[in-house]
Amino acid sequence: MKKLTVILTTLSILASCSAPTGSVDGPMRDLGNFQLGHNIVVAPDLQKGPFSREASKEAWIASMKKAIDNRFGRYDGDRLVHFGVNVSGYVLAQSGVPLLFSPKSALIITVTAWDDRAGKKLNEEAREIIVLETFTGGSFIGSGYTMSTEEQMANLTYNAARNIEDWMFKNRDCLKENPTAEVLSECWKTSKEERDEQQRQMDELR
Repeated sequence: MKKLTVILTTLSILASCSAPTGSVDGPMRDLGNFQLGHNIVVAPDLQKGPFSREASKEAWIASMKKAIDNRFGRYDGDRLVHFGVNVSGYVLAQSGVPLLFSPKSALIITVTAWDDRAGKKLNEEAREIIVLETFTGGSFIGSGYTMSTEEQMANLTYNAARNIEDWMFKNRDCLKENPTAEVLSECWKTSKEERDEQQRQMDELR
């Protein structure tokens, strides 16, 4: 028992020091003429997964809004893009679950981007994003043993905002001036590879 306590304490230190949860220090990416407009986050039908810690809608909304502001507030392009984000489901790993199940924290959101200039959606089909917790140090157990609820939420929303940034980067040419018809025809689509990755992540949660 004493040995296990020492291991868990060590892993707690490693995870809390290495898991991204706050400010964004990495380089800015080419997002075309992007500038963040309204940052609207809702959670009308929030679902809590099995074996999860409890977290309120208000806490999720605040954490997600902060993560988006931190990441996208850095960009100062000429084209306002508004985000509408629906936080739809989560799992916050907790202690007390047998280690053999390797519980993981996860977050599911959907995102719609609005073009202020055109006054319409950029993506007709809401973009579904599934993110898992991130921690390093070679940890083999879930963050329920190493993080507080607030730290887990910050980690997940940080990863979700980074995923949104990846999505905007992929579609950066769609936000540049006078894109070609060929570029426009491929804008905001979800590829088969991306759908396969979403399915893999869902399978990992089961």
